[in-house]
Amino acid sequence: MDMIEVKNLTKYYGPHAALKDLSFSVKQGETLGFLGPNGAGKTTTMSILTCLFPSTSGTASVAGFNVQEDPIKVKQQIGYLPENIYLYTDMTVIGYLKFVAEIKGIPKKERERVIKKVVDLTEINAVAGRGIKKLSRGYLQRVGIAQALLGDPPILIFDEPTIGLDPMQIISIRKLIKSLAGQRTIILCSHILPEVSQVCGRVIIINEGELIAVDTPANLGKRMKGKGRVIITVQGPVAEITKTLSGVPGVAGVTEKETGLFGTTYHIESKDDRELKPDLARAVVQNNFKLIELKAQDVTLEDIFIKLVTEETEA
Repeated sequence: MDMIEVKNLTKYYGPHAALKDLSFSVKQGETLGFLGPNGAGKTTTMSILTCLFPSTSGTASVAGFNVQEDPIKVKQQIGYLPENIYLYTDMTVIGYLKFVAEIKGIPKKERERVIKKVVDLTEINAVAGRGIKKLSRGYLQRVGIAQALLGDPPILIFDEPTIGLDPMQIISIRKLIKSLAGQRTIILCSHILPEVSQVCGRVIIINEGELIAVDTPANLGKRMKGKGRVIITVQGPVAEITKTLSGVPGVAGVTEKETGLFGTTYHIESKDDRELKPDLARAVVQNNFKLIELKAQDVTLEDIFIKLVTEETEA
């Protein structure tokens, strides 16, 4: 069952087209990564889905409700954490969550139980009585997620949920989002590629308002055929080693990366899918160089993203 369905969505800001004929769907219980560089149209898409403003043309439905015809019904299905979350800083955390529970229409007799549930889930018990203006950025994001969870909506949309956080806070928020996966339909809107690959089972990539890829991270990796990479560290004369490695069949390029105590590290790009490691090791040993380390580097979602966006721009 498709919980979100977008068909031919287009949005103009004056003469500028922020979205161009965008179509995609999200299945029930799916965690979808919605990727694109800054200015690609991610936030515009999320704003239309959450009924903040209408599209210029095209249609979108959420849990079977049309975003233009049934905006109240649509909003009842969604918990939303916008990129720039605005909280009432003169309230305490509990006071704010009580306020949100009230405006979401949660019955008064259920509010205490519901609020306790989201406070526990987002691990904000320690700051529940604290004023919002005194919270760290990490706790502000957690409060934002807590308000999104109030009312137990079937769909969650997180727009750049870790922006501005320190590394420990990022890990913590990712862990929280992963814990919600499967229970609800989730869209994680981001330009931080490792975040999406760790959390999401399927990825949509847009650029300049247009759809350029929809697939799992694994299947997108297959589109990088011919771009495998081997990392090798060797002791010996750099120029001679570079020439030797470049002469191995199937090598597309050799890049010297860094020289350390144990030798120089090179990145080897392959021309095709052949296994380069045995031939590289043989070439190093036969030329009396000292092999320190040899390993394959997996294609990352960042490699895929850059390749797809570059291809689209060139086209």
